[in-house]
Amino acid sequence: MSETRFTDQHEWVRLEGDAATIGITKYAAEALGDVVFVELPAAGRKVGAGAEAAVVESVKAASEVYAPVGGEVSEANGALEAAPAKVNEDPEGEGWFFKLKLSDPGELDGLMDETAYREWVTTL
Repeated sequence: MSETRFTDQHEWVRLEGDAATIGITKYAAEALGDVVFVELPAAGRKVGAGAEAAVVESVKAASEVYAPVGGEVSEANGALEAAPAKVNEDPEGEGWFFKLKLSDPGELDGLMDETAYREWVTTL
């Protein structure tokens, strides 16, 4: 079973076992506009919850992507380097940025579930 949680910085994390897949939300992708470049973390890099982990650049701006939870990067989505537009096309699916092996699954408890996130976005 997979569960998706969200941050107030518009990142999502989908947990499957002890692996967490991380990307930016549809809201963030739409706000950025056309994504033209991504910088992804290397496998083996350790990141803390809230730490800068990746960079996404669009025609409008460059923005950091923060790790919603801490852990060790197990994989980066290399397909984004060749086709960064995947972030716009499917931000909460094929446009994921990286995967982490979680250091503390309890950190997920501090994040919003999908219903809470979707409601929060309507207030922005």
